[in-house]
Amino acid sequence: MGLFSLNKELAIDLGTANTIIIHNDKIVINEPSIVAIENKTGKCVAVGKEAQLMRGRENENIRTIRPLRQGVIADFNAAEMMIRGLIRKASSRNRWFSPSMRMVVGIPSGSTEVEIRAVRDSSEHAGGRDVYMLYEPMAAALGIGLDVIAPEGNMIVDIGGGTTEIAVISLGGIVSGKSIQVAGDDLTNDIQEHMRRVHNVRVGERTAELIKMNVGSALTDLDNPPADFIVHGPNVVSALPMEVPVSYQEISHCIEKSISKIEAAVLVALEETPAELYADIVRNGIYLAGGGALLRGLDKRLTDKIGIQFHIAEDPLLAVAKGTGVALKNIDKFSFLIR
Repeated sequence: MGLFSLNKELAIDLGTANTIIIHNDKIVINEPSIVAIENKTGKCVAVGKEAQLMRGRENENIRTIRPLRQGVIADFNAAEMMIRGLIRKASSRNRWFSPSMRMVVGIPSGSTEVEIRAVRDSSEHAGGRDVYMLYEPMAAALGIGLDVIAPEGNMIVDIGGGTTEIAVISLGGIVSGKSIQVAGDDLTNDIQEHMRRVHNVRVGERTAELIKMNVGSALTDLDNPPADFIVHGPNVVSALPMEVPVSYQEISHCIEKSISKIEAAVLVALEETPAELYADIVRNGIYLAGGGALLRGLDKRLTDKIGIQFHIAEDPLLAVAKGTGVALKNIDKFSFLIR
């Protein structure tokens, strides 16, 4: 594509854990939502993967910030730096430059007007000319390929880094839903706390994430169990190095409370669902999206607990991003879905 392309449109999944940017139906950025800033000057040193490598390894001159907490912007200035940096990175990789762009950004369905305004302002300051907001459960449904306009009920459970978005969708709107601040970050925190309390070993955020990815499980009995994961870290008391094998059963127990909260939220959303749509959901099943959908055994556990079949979306991590891309490409058709 040429440098002066007239197509200046971006679809953005601004997530607590990762930010995904789509341009011309292609994913051009899929990187951690983190920025490194120089303390003295306040300048952006790195964003995305480069900043993630600095996490936990900073010196007194550099600090790393995750601008989003529980799905919303917690640090306005850092968020603007991060969005601008990731857009610039995408531009340099793909040889296009757009100082003024149209954007569709995915946001949690439980966002307040103040939080929505913060996302809009950050996006505009980062170069957005026309910035539209799309609720994440609706974006996930579009990304999965569901017909959100049809007079039929579909239920989405989008488990991200900061929030779990649950929504029943029909006729292009969210009929009932629930947005809770229990998601992937909470599972990571549960693992960190467990390792400190049970094994007396201190692990950082990145190591806890690795534990979750390698042996994270919602069930204590899996058909294809993963091998134990070896954790290296300092003893909390003596600071001497430790090596601790961690099994998936152990992690299943330590994240039990957080998984139970997600289960309870799904049940509340179902209780508030009109009878006709409830019947549709029983017939169609419930769709899992977001990084949390990849947790081993989660679909089986929820199916057994609730009695409705749960389906893991194809590419659950990319469902919201793909949905924002669909909305951007068909902005006239889906104009009533965006804010």
